Amino acid sequence: MSRCLIVMAKAPVAGFAKSRLVPLLGEAGAAALAERLLVHALQQAADAGFDTLELCVTPDTTHPLVHRLQAEHDALLSEQGDGDLGARMHRALARALRTHQHALLIGSDVPALDAALLRCADAALAHADAVFVPALDGGYALVGLRRAEASLFEGVDWSTARVMAQTRERAAAAGLRITELPPVADIDTPADLVHLPPGWRA
Repeated sequence: MSRCLIVMAKAPVAGFAKSRLVPLLGEAGAAALAERLLVHALQQAADAGFDTLELCVTPDTTHPLVHRLQAEHDALLSEQGDGDLGARMHRALARALRTHQHALLIGSDVPALDAALLRCADAALAHADAVFVPALDGGYALVGLRRAEASLFEGVDWSTARVMAQTRERAAAAGLRITELPPVADIDTPADLVHLPPGWRA
């Protein structure tokens, strides 16, 4: 069975990446954390053993770290393109599902998404149309699909606590069988830093 794992990320550019952490960490510190998170996400994604690994970035693919990670992990490299978060996620998943039976998509800011959890999410698609790993803030950290379903990503209040609830409603309306794995924390705000791996907190 052909499976694709997409990592969506902002290039770790100072002043662009992890902007909500800038008041605490400064632009350089927030970008450094974004870089560490991205390196970790790509390593876990590679260790999960999918047939295809794709790094889908914004604003463009020219950042040196992006090129290094693409080469290290033999990943496909793509740009997120225009539109809101939902449009960009749907576009990436639909593209992957044209050539793969399963496609999973994750962000780069969830250190709890390790290789074992990624494999578990993929296995859930043997019995479900879609799989999600909810985030503690009301969003989700992972979505996996067996077929592209645009309605999951339309009219969602992205970056709010309503995202997962609205997604459940859209999945039910589309008649999709979904599986949810235990929720995890993403790293967006200063309060989230307590969820970093212990060795990172210094």
